[in-house]
Amino acid sequence: MSGKALDERVGYVRILFKDQAYCAQSEKHWVPAQSHCLPQQIIFYIGHGELGGPAMLVSRNLFRPSLPSTSWKEVEGQPGLRLFGRPLSDYYAYSPVREQDAYSILISHIFHRRKDSFIAMENLLASWVFWTPLLDSLAHEVPRLYPGGAENGHLLDFEFSGSHLSFSQPPLEQLVLGPDSAPMPSDFQVLGAKYRDSPLISAWPEELIARLAGDIEAAAVRAVRRFGEFHLALSGGSSPVALFQQLAMGHYGFPWAHTHLWLVDERCVPLWDPESNFQGLQAHLLQHVRVPYYNIHPMPVHRRQRLCAEEDQGAQAYAEEISTLVTNSSFDLVLLGMGTDGHTASLFPQSPVGLDGEQLVVLTTSPSSPRRRMSLSLPVINRARQVAVLVMGRMKREIALLVSRVGREPRKWPISGVRPDSGQLVWYMDYDAFLG
Repeated sequence: MSGKALDERVGYVRILFKDQAYCAQSEKHWVPAQSHCLPQQIIFYIGHGELGGPAMLVSRNLFRPSLPSTSWKEVEGQPGLRLFGRPLSDYYAYSPVREQDAYSILISHIFHRRKDSFIAMENLLASWVFWTPLLDSLAHEVPRLYPGGAENGHLLDFEFSGSHLSFSQPPLEQLVLGPDSAPMPSDFQVLGAKYRDSPLISAWPEELIARLAGDIEAAAVRAVRRFGEFHLALSGGSSPVALFQQLAMGHYGFPWAHTHLWLVDERCVPLWDPESNFQGLQAHLLQHVRVPYYNIHPMPVHRRQRLCAEEDQGAQAYAEEISTLVTNSSFDLVLLGMGTDGHTASLFPQSPVGLDGEQLVVLTTSPSSPRRRMSLSLPVINRARQVAVLVMGRMKREIALLVSRVGREPRKWPISGVRPDSGQLVWYMDYDAFLG
């Protein structure tokens, strides 16, 4: 069992002898060195965990090991420590007198040609007589994904059922094969998982983008059928570029003529600047689809030949435009991203504005250049009927893991404040971000 999301890092080899005894007497009367009802076990503790280093543990009701005093010493000075369900005092516990780094020993043995310290080639090849049928028996077993955290409870617990092992609980998510029959890694995707108590869709990047584009088109068709128009707010940055291209080239049934496009945030640069979110939207989507000119709503960051000047009231103007055109200021769908610091839109940790209150649009300050930004606020984001958060790339793994375990703390991690009032939140993560 291995994985970076596991809740404990520890290595050991544990030999647990089959329990053949039953004791009617209360456990409080059991004597560790005599009782046959206590577990009988030998543990070779490799490192990490509660002990923090290598050790050998032998149950006191088994035997006292005979070890050379020059190499081993008794473990002392850790009252209250429990290992494998029993107090440390239930074991004869020994640790090396002098710990040596494993790599140092390995290099030394190689240098001195200590062949007895290594597995011979013939033995290694012979081991496949055992491993081959074992791996063949697991060929059609789907690995269990484990996002980590106490909220996942007993997800990894397993039990014996006759001569077989099985998980005690059904999975929170299901890995299913894609359209091709060959079980290659790219053929798998995750369905039905949860992340922060909301639906999670995870797949390889290409499949993930295709799924998100399809979901956006489906939301657009529903909204147009019901309300006659579709209001979509899009984030900038690098992650949505592939999505914009997918929408532009592969969704000919998208109701663009009835779609209003808004920006979630914008850098305070001219709209033709390469760093402008609107410029990215124009290059990768708008110039390829037929959206009516008056349905495109860039953020007014450049007014009166100035950029995001408070007195020019650009944020108020965009808020008024939203209030006028979007019923109840509730977008049909808002697309967000998540930064490595937990920011979303242009709402950054410790931001003094935009995390609460009545403002729909705010001016904020970014820790990176260009520092001045305009952004939708959390309250207006949370009014949306649907919110999609797209998270991609291995560099997002650490923040994705952290955010999965925190509560609603938008001042520390603004993304944690995304919780639609009456709409639906769906997370779209590629495998690099979700699994690392």
